[in-house]
Amino acid sequence: VQLQASGGGSVQAGDSLRLSCGASRRTNSNNGMAWFRQAPGNEREFVAGINWSGTTTDYADSVKGRFTISRDRTKNMVYLQMNSLRPEDTARYLCAVARSASIGSSPRAYSYWGQGTQVTVSS
Repeated sequence: VQLQASGGGSVQAGDSLRLSCGASRRTNSNNGMAWFRQAPGNEREFVAGINWSGTTTDYADSVKGRFTISRDRTKNMVYLQMNSLRPEDTARYLCAVARSASIGSSPRAYSYWGQGTQVTVSS
């Protein structure tokens, strides 16, 4: 499975971005998916996750109320709408496919990872 993320860029604080992630084949339609982020020198950090059906989502406290995760199983896509971006959101954002239908905040719960897309927020 290959995951391709897109939609990153350089923006100003307060701006919005929408990240997209597609899988190369329909192996993740029954699996949870998530977005993580990693800044240089930092550990990989859970951002948001969504279960296989899209009925359950989870967010890191730092992004609650600003970010929204969604998925389109028919298109094998997952999205991350990011509003009110802050400089501390600057990182490489990676999408991942969970090992099961549910989601978790640990990277160990995920079996496939994309290369990610860079998000840079300036003040």
